[in-house]
Amino acid sequence: MTKANDKRQMKSAARLYSVQALFQMESSGQTVEAVLREFEDHRFGAIYEGDEMAEGHAKLFRTVVDDAVNHQAQLDQLTDRALVAKWPIARIDPTLRALFRAAGAELIGKQAPPKVVISEYVDVAKAFFPEGRESKFVNGVLDHMAREVQPEGF
Repeated sequence: MTKANDKRQMKSAARLYSVQALFQMESSGQTVEAVLREFEDHRFGAIYEGDEMAEGHAKLFRTVVDDAVNHQAQLDQLTDRALVAKWPIARIDPTLRALFRAAGAELIGKQAPPKVVISEYVDVAKAFFPEGRESKFVNGVLDHMAREVQPEGF
């Protein structure tokens, strides 16, 4: 495996972990620092029931989680504008809410081109909802968010 491929996989893992961390914070009330420490110390590269967890890109993970928390109101408004009026973010599945916050944090932080962010988080949606329509829904919402935040990226 090439070094570039390793780094790409670590970034993909960091995105998945950031969604899990944001979900965990919302459901458990844990602090940002507690969740970041738990993931970095116990999940990155850990082995559960014989399956090795991917090593995450720590810097991207921390940046996404911190930005999602620090800009949550802005990100939720951005997401609301991309959703149908009858479905405000408060009514969205908590996993999808965490995903939209993480992806939105990357979009406003401009860590990666919008098409990369959309593609990566659609893959995250597929990991959480393997048989559902959620990945198409996520694609549509993130496309709308990205065009608002980074119209020059299209």
